[in-house]
Amino acid sequence: MDPPSLLTTMQDNLLVVARSITTLNVAAAIVAIWALCSAFGTARRPIKTTKLRGPPRTDLIFGASKQILEALDAGTIYEEWAKEYGVVYEVPSTLGGKEIMLTDPRALTHHFARETTIYVHTTATRLFLLHVFGRGILWSQGEDHRRQRKYLNPAFSPAAIRNYAPIFRGFAHKVRSAWEAMIDANNGDSTVIEVQSWINHVSLDSMGLAAFSHDFGSLDGESASITKIFDTFGSSPNRSAVNSAALLFSHVFPLLEYLPTQRTKLIRETQRIMEDISKELLARSKKEKEEVLDGKEDKSAIGVLVKANDSNSSIRLTHDEVLSQMKALLVVGYETTSITMTWGLLELARNPDIQSKLRQELLALGEEPTHDQQQHGLPYLDAVLHETLRIHPAVTDLIRMLAEDDIIPLSESVVTQSGEVVNSISVARGTRIGIPISCVNRSSEIWGADAKVFRPERWLEEGGIPRKAQGVQAYRHLFTFADGPRTCLGKGFAMAQFKMVMSVLVKNFVFEMRDGPNTRVELGRGMLPRPKIAGEEGTILPLCVRRYEG
Repeated sequence: MDPPSLLTTMQDNLLVVARSITTLNVAAAIVAIWALCSAFGTARRPIKTTKLRGPPRTDLIFGASKQILEALDAGTIYEEWAKEYGVVYEVPSTLGGKEIMLTDPRALTHHFARETTIYVHTTATRLFLLHVFGRGILWSQGEDHRRQRKYLNPAFSPAAIRNYAPIFRGFAHKVRSAWEAMIDANNGDSTVIEVQSWINHVSLDSMGLAAFSHDFGSLDGESASITKIFDTFGSSPNRSAVNSAALLFSHVFPLLEYLPTQRTKLIRETQRIMEDISKELLARSKKEKEEVLDGKEDKSAIGVLVKANDSNSSIRLTHDEVLSQMKALLVVGYETTSITMTWGLLELARNPDIQSKLRQELLALGEEPTHDQQQHGLPYLDAVLHETLRIHPAVTDLIRMLAEDDIIPLSESVVTQSGEVVNSISVARGTRIGIPISCVNRSSEIWGADAKVFRPERWLEEGGIPRKAQGVQAYRHLFTFADGPRTCLGKGFAMAQFKMVMSVLVKNFVFEMRDGPNTRVELGRGMLPRPKIAGEEGTILPLCVRRYEG
C-alpha cells in the first residue's frame, strides 16, 4: 500500500476506535498509533533534508509539542533553542514527527516570498480552515488565493479605510461616554472596568458596521448570538488534557478535528452561527443593492463581495466563497484587532510614563485628530502602536508544509548534526516548517538587549532599530502581519482602528493596574492567546480607570 493510502486507512481506523475508546485501552491505542506512525515516517523519510540539531525528545508521545502548547511564552523557549542550536533547528513533535524552525531573517524572507505555492498549509490546518470557514481566502492556495485576494483588496484600500474612520471614532466615543457614566455612578473620580470585554465589543461593532454595514449593537448591550459565542471563547476554562491531546494528535491525524471534544463543539457552534449571520447579511445586502437607484458603488467588504458574486463579474466568486470570506473577516478581523488594542491599553497601564507622554502628544494637537493626522501627524502614537505589534503579535507562530523540495538560504551559518557548517539547508517535500513570530519579534539577537522591554522610543530614535532587525524584510521589520502573498489583508484597517480608539480613550482617561504595578499578567485561552490578570477566571483584564482632569 502506498504511503498516502496507508495514512488514510490509519485515520479511518482511528476514528472508529475513538468512538468506543475506554480508559483501559487508551495506552494500547497510543502505543499502536505511535508504532504505525514511526513505521510510516521511516518508509517516507526524506533523504534530502539537512539533518539539523535541536532539543531532545523529552516526551515519547508528544516530543516538545506539549511543552510548547502549555507554555506561557513559547517565544522565549524558541529563542533559547535558537541560541543553543542555531538560527534554524529541529524540534521533535507528536508521534515521532519533526518540525524545522526558522528564526533567521534571510530564511524567513525566502519562506514568505513563496507562501501559498511552495510553502502551504499543513493537511490538518487546511481541514480545520475548511471545517470552520469554508473554501475562502484563509483556506485557498496558489492561483485560487490570488484570485480571491484580488477581489477583496478594494475593501481594505487606503481610500476605503479613510471612509471607515468616522465609524471607528463613533464607537470609541460610545465607549468614552459609557465609561464616564460608570465613573459618575461610582464616585465621580474612578472605577474598575473590565476593559477586555469592552474592547472586544468595540472591535466587533466596528467590523460589523465598516465591513458589513451592520451594527451588532454589542456596545449597547444587545444580546446577539455572535456576541455570545465570542464571549464564550473568552470565558471558557483553560484547555483540558483531553482537548490538548486531541489537538496535538490532530496534527498527525487531521480527521481528529471532528471528534466531539469541548473545543470542537464550540468551534462547530461558532461555524453554525457565522454561517447563519453571513447568509443573513449577504441576502440583505443583495436586496439593498437591487433597491438602490443612484448607481453609487458600495466599497465596503460586503459591497465588494456582492459585486464579486455577480454573474457579470470578471473575477467571479462563488456563493460559498463569498460566505467563506464573510466568516473569515468577522472572526479573524474581530479577534486579532481586539487582542492588539487590549495589549495596548495594558502596556499603557503598566507604563505610566509612556501613557503620559502619549497623552501629552494628543492634547498638544488641541482638536480631535483627523484620519490623516492619526496616520502621519502623531509619531508617538505610531510608535506605541508598532511597539505593541512587536511585543504582542496576535498570531504568535505559524506552521507550514513544503509542497516541493527547496533550498533555504541563511544569513548566518549553522552546524548540522554531523558537525558540518552550512550557509543553506535542503528541505524535502512534506517537511513541516515552523515560524515562531513572537520569538523573532522579541529576539535579543535581532532587536538588541532591550528586546523584551516595551519601549516605543526605539521607533523614533536614530539608530533605534538595530541593523540586524533592519534585515527583516517585512512591514516595519515585523512578521506580526506575516509577509508575502499572505500578508494580512486587513492590517491597515486594524492599525487605523487602534490609533482612533487609543487617541480617544487615552486623551480622556488615565489607566492603572488595579492591583498595583507588579500585577502578574499571563496568557488566557480565547480563539487566540489573550492577556489576563493571573488568578482571574477567563480572559479578564480589570483596570482602574479614572477621568483625566488635566
